[in-house]
Amino acid sequence: MGGAAEAGGGGGAGGAVLNYKHVQNFSGGVCSFWSAKRVIERHGREGVALLFADVLMEDEDLYRFNAEASKFLGVPIIRISKEMTPWELFAERGMIGNSRHPICSILLKREPLDLWRREHCLEFTTTLYIGIDWTEEHRLRDMRQRMPTWRIEAPMCEEPLWDKCRMLDELRAIGIEPPRLYSFGFPHNNCGGFCVKAGQAQFAQLLKRMPERYRWHEEQEEKLRAQVGDFSVLTDRRGDGKKKPLTLKTFRERIEAGESFDRHDWGGCGCALSFSEP
Repeated sequence: MGGAAEAGGGGGAGGAVLNYKHVQNFSGGVCSFWSAKRVIERHGREGVALLFADVLMEDEDLYRFNAEASKFLGVPIIRISKEMTPWELFAERGMIGNSRHPICSILLKREPLDLWRREHCLEFTTTLYIGIDWTEEHRLRDMRQRMPTWRIEAPMCEEPLWDKCRMLDELRAIGIEPPRLYSFGFPHNNCGGFCVKAGQAQFAQLLKRMPERYRWHEEQEEKLRAQVGDFSVLTDRRGDGKKKPLTLKTFRERIEAGESFDRHDWGGCGCALSFSEP
């Protein structure tokens, strides 16, 4: 699979520009924005890169937010993409991604970001920044474990400590409307409310707020199951307590029938930060 870098991505192998000293993973979420703002306040705009890994399945409002964020910060966002959706990747690999096998996270986000950094940065002089807050510091430890030769920081894990509500309020105060997925009840702004690492609560929220989008994912899963067998994004522990496939179709039918589900199971994203391997 080939990759693509836009909006200031520089040259490829052999012609790379090794001048980025401060590289922020910019997912399109509010924490990424405030992390980038702190980086720029400390170091200025020169040598700063904002990297956005586009999996072509983002909520349309993410692109509006990224454009406004880039204008406010005064730094262009570098778009990196394999030009492939997660479902296209699953079909190519003959498997359905899930929390145990998050191949979309690894192959569509983490690896393209790693490749760009290797081509455009010097690991001993570049600092990488991730957009997580103080409630997610374990992800900072995971990324440092995965990339031990790089300096990695998480500005929003440092004082002053802000929670997500504060970040959203502060965004509005500077005239930027937060990405709409937050107002829809989602904990992040990734992949249009879908995530193979998400739990039942997030998929229930997707069905409630964007039923057509949910049904599209359901159709993709059903088509792929016809090829790869009894696998699914979600898992079920009903009955004997052992994990078993739970299709999006079955999960939707349970909700429509008024059956209970785990309302606390939101799962976790952490794309581009995970230590897991495909």
